[in-house]
Amino acid sequence: MSKGNKTLVTEFVLTGLTERPWLEVLLFLVFLVIYLTTMVGNLGLTALIWKDAHLHTPMYLFLGGLAFADACTSTSVTPRMLVNFLDKTAMISLAECITQFYFFASSATTECFLLVVMAYDRYVAICNPLLYPVVMSNRLCTRLISMAYAIGFIHPLVHVSLLLRLTFCRSNIIHYFYCEILQLFKISCNDPSINALMIFVFAAFIQISTLMTIVISYTRVLFDILKKKSEKGRSKAFSTCSAHLLSVSLYYGTLIFMYVRPASGLAEDQDKIYSLFYTIIIPLLNPFIYSLRNKEVIGALRRVAKK
Repeated sequence: MSKGNKTLVTEFVLTGLTERPWLEVLLFLVFLVIYLTTMVGNLGLTALIWKDAHLHTPMYLFLGGLAFADACTSTSVTPRMLVNFLDKTAMISLAECITQFYFFASSATTECFLLVVMAYDRYVAICNPLLYPVVMSNRLCTRLISMAYAIGFIHPLVHVSLLLRLTFCRSNIIHYFYCEILQLFKISCNDPSINALMIFVFAAFIQISTLMTIVISYTRVLFDILKKKSEKGRSKAFSTCSAHLLSVSLYYGTLIFMYVRPASGLAEDQDKIYSLFYTIIIPLLNPFIYSLRNKEVIGALRRVAKK
């Protein structure tokens, strides 16, 4: 499609993780195994929590919501990346590109807010255990999960609407493994300053506000744990919170370095590594982080296996 003496681009080529052909088959196999493991781990955990009545408590309902969001994050990116490993000439249309960004941003936003409500759940459970059954009812839990997903669905619409004002004429090559929005700005023939500013503002607000809420919650939890006289009580509380803190550290660390930093902060290859963490690696690790040392989840898995 032409406009004046410019050719507007409506299809793009994703260069992927590497331009070395001999690595592509190996990477395809590695990421295929990672994706299948991610799906089995997250969807299996979601189904297990849904099926086992013993896990119908706020903590596990939140975990089920998080596992489903992780599955969505991985699915928004990995299948297309696998196709590109085998077919470098495969084109992705602008509509597909925007759709991929929307679903990634939606699940990532949802995960930020789910991590907040999980931190609040642990704060109430440890600091106010007698009030916990009253404060954190299953009904409130369902509402909080619904709100997290609603915010996740609405937030990316702001960036998609702004993205539609841009046209692309500089190149049709995106030097990335998915349609990352900052990479689209680089090949825009319009000034994307407003778009970039809105990405920074929303990312900073969502990531920093949710992270600070989590930090405050866990600071209160830590002080309360240290006051406990029972060694067994301290050990159980630390065990419960350590998994969540590990997940939060990995997730927010990479997201903040990617979206809340100076534009010239990192080289392109470093950007890809950070993106790999929050799009593929963390969704793979979360089911194991939350489940391997969790006696209730392992017990539920054994009950299902026996049936």
